[in-house]
Amino acid sequence: MMKCSSSFNAISNNLVRFLLLMLPILLMCACDSNEKEEDFDADVIIYGGTSAAITTAVQLEKMNKSVLIVCPEKHIGGLSASGLGFTDLGNKEVIGGISKEFYHRVYNHYRDKDAWKWQPRDEYGNVGQGTTAIDDSLKTMWTFEPHVAENIFENLVEEHDIKILRDKWLDRENGVKMEDGNIVSITMLDGETYTGKVFIDATYEGDLMAAAGVNYHVGREANSVYDEQWNGVQKGVFHHSHNFGDLNISPYVIPGDSTSGVLPRISTAPPGEQGSGDKRVQAYNYRLCTTNAEGNVVPFEKPENYDPAEYELLRRVFKAGRHAMFGGGKIPNKKRDVNNVGPFSSDNIGMNYDYPEASYEEREKILEEHINYHKGLLYFWGHDESVPENLRDNINKWGLAKDEFVDNDHWPYQIYVREARRMVGEFVMTDNEILGKKEVSQPIGMGSYAMDSHNVQRYITKEGYVQNEGDLGIDPDQPYQIHLGTILPKQEECKNLIVPVAVSSSHIAFGSIRMEPVFMILGQSAGTLAALAVNDEVGIHEVPYEQLKDKLIEDGQILEYK
Repeated sequence: MMKCSSSFNAISNNLVRFLLLMLPILLMCACDSNEKEEDFDADVIIYGGTSAAITTAVQLEKMNKSVLIVCPEKHIGGLSASGLGFTDLGNKEVIGGISKEFYHRVYNHYRDKDAWKWQPRDEYGNVGQGTTAIDDSLKTMWTFEPHVAENIFENLVEEHDIKILRDKWLDRENGVKMEDGNIVSITMLDGETYTGKVFIDATYEGDLMAAAGVNYHVGREANSVYDEQWNGVQKGVFHHSHNFGDLNISPYVIPGDSTSGVLPRISTAPPGEQGSGDKRVQAYNYRLCTTNAEGNVVPFEKPENYDPAEYELLRRVFKAGRHAMFGGGKIPNKKRDVNNVGPFSSDNIGMNYDYPEASYEEREKILEEHINYHKGLLYFWGHDESVPENLRDNINKWGLAKDEFVDNDHWPYQIYVREARRMVGEFVMTDNEILGKKEVSQPIGMGSYAMDSHNVQRYITKEGYVQNEGDLGIDPDQPYQIHLGTILPKQEECKNLIVPVAVSSSHIAFGSIRMEPVFMILGQSAGTLAALAVNDEVGIHEVPYEQLKDKLIEDGQILEYK
């Protein structure tokens, strides 16, 4: 018995010593667990890293609400920080709140002479899209370099102590937990789960919205759906120069011989009846940041899989005498925000139809296709003999800006998702509201840019020629109001989700709403609505509009054009 008791005491003493050694580790694990739970819980969870995500979060922080941004992106700011520095503006007088503050910060940045590394400020000139680039009266600037925009967004995040978890991808199949019509939590592919009272989908694609079961539309509605004029198929409507006009270019491998096959990037499907709806999506491209400033040029390189046959149609365009190449416009420091121009350019028409609803893996393939196409186009411009020699010489003086997108081979982080999913929410904006034919009763912001759709398809006409379709630009007579219901799902579908980017609108109305200054406006309004709902412990649909309106006006949002 004595021997057993001694052994028992020895075991007990060893166990005590083991527990004493493990106690600090157990306490640390408990603290880590608590910290992790706090980190992944907030009043409002924002999914997405766009400019709207940042203004939403800033507004929530200003209203003393806890907020967490969870996003697939590593670089925040969306297109505003990924090449779209030649702002699609419209009437600057209706841009207020945090959106205007962003452009004020741009203005302050470029007042510093040290910001002008590659050209003097007074050499830049006063250029802009639809208005002056630098407005001293409003202390705003509307053109800027990508890295400047990203730094401004990062500064806003740091100043307001906003937590961002990056490179987090929503589990779109099983990652949204719903109870009684509310999102309870969202889970990422890595297994991390975030809980909140209100959720914001601030993605261009509307991924969270779709995963939550909210109704949406992809493509163009027929004009008859919302009694519109400018939706649906618009054959023969040419508002810009991005069409073949009367060039009468053959789409066939052997010109005029339909039995010889069709050239690449031309659809053989019927274009559809005039005004009819379809599932086609307007073209995407990358908004490159290029420069000809000596010492900052990264030459356009020949891609490994370059196939000049992909650009045979462009050869025929040049042969016909059309030479448009670099669209977009000037931004500071001898740089250019390059956009699509002409009938065959950086818009990769018809190659993005699957993107809105595609899996992450499928989207990667679509992005790769767009990058290869765009890089091949740049090389073609500089080296193909069909391009006039003087144009080749000029293009070869340009290249990607060495001081932009430095961790991505100087290529933009974000493709220009001009349109993907669009929610069908409590209110659908149409061309009737944009053009002032119908009033908006509960405005949360304003827009003013033209209803702008890039080409949707490239097809073969009944006469046997190639033509583009879908490129439109319809200017409203004056700025228009955007309805609260455009950011709200139908209440019976989801009670605590706000969608300030993939908003509830028709295809053609979205062509105006989709501008980055407006996304920032809608982000701030979304943050205000979420904060008021959390404050009063009510659903987002139950917040009195007058209460929301008063707070928006107090915080500088412009709801009426006088």
